[in-house]
Amino acid sequence: MTSTALITGASRGLGLALARALAGRGWNLVLTARGADDLNRVGHELGATVLPGDVTDPAHRDRLIRAVPELDLLVNNASGLGATPLPPLADYPLAELAGLFEANVLAPLALVQGALPALRARKGAIVNITSDAAVEPYEGWGGYGATKAALDQLSNVLAIEEPEVAVWWLDPGEMNTRMLAGAIGAAEAGGAPHPETVVPTILRLLDNRPVSGRLVH
Repeated sequence: MTSTALITGASRGLGLALARALAGRGWNLVLTARGADDLNRVGHELGATVLPGDVTDPAHRDRLIRAVPELDLLVNNASGLGATPLPPLADYPLAELAGLFEANVLAPLALVQGALPALRARKGAIVNITSDAAVEPYEGWGGYGATKAALDQLSNVLAIEEPEVAVWWLDPGEMNTRMLAGAIGAAEAGGAPHPETVVPTILRLLDNRPVSGRLVH
């Protein structure tokens, strides 16, 4: 039986690295990201189904769920950074913070809600990508960290409520990504590990299926 994964934010970074690894294992892939050109190139490379769009759009989420009537893995990897340069909480634009919660918390939960029937049927798994900013007080990272803390707790409760589905919320650590470069500058981000270094940790989760919980790469 071929396994199927739905991965958000799959046109670059960790999402792309994981998609490549799963494709190498023969998985069926449904991939999404906002950048249509980059995502289409990935789809051509991997032979994957690609659906460009924004996960904050309910209609796009519905299309994604309809594309995976059978599902073994949902990876909520897509994430926004929020206001830049990273502002202190005293000056954080509340409208931007609300949009960040929509992208980093509400959209992943909505995808989980839509995917759960298929995941239950296959005793599948959910991987929510979190951050150390969810648990550490970094100046300027309060808005982003608050969204990841919320995602952590949603994952924590979901793991109790859905015992037949594995739920892991993974802190990949600092990675050399476009998002990190937007936060701290390209030069400094260039010294961080590449996203590919995180992929073996996720593959071990799928192979060994440890109990649901928060993990740090």
